[in-house]
Amino acid sequence: MRPLFHPAIEDIQPEAILYALSDPERAAIFAWLAGAGCGGTCSALADLGDRTIPKSSLSNHFKVLRESGLIRSERQGVEMRNQTRCAELDERFPGLIKAILTAYGQLPEQWKVD
Repeated sequence: MRPLFHPAIEDIQPEAILYALSDPERAAIFAWLAGAGCGGTCSALADLGDRTIPKSSLSNHFKVLRESGLIRSERQGVEMRNQTRCAELDERFPGLIKAILTAYGQLPEQWKVD
């Protein structure tokens, strides 16, 4: 099996993040993962919002999120476990992820400041 590509934090570019989160489905997937804290599997996110995302589209969304540096994926048996790299990204690009998710209206509850 081919190893998964995860860019080093210093190689992540803001235009890759903006491209990855320009798709509303990918932004929703990323927001869900960011809110979950412990990450999630690809199959757990197939029914996001008001429609079911086909497996092939879901795989592509995760690939774009992973290769842009937004998530880290790890194989566990037959499933893929995904976690955000929010802490690393916020260190490199302070406030960028929060601003994008706020613009979509998908900022996770634990990120909201009273």
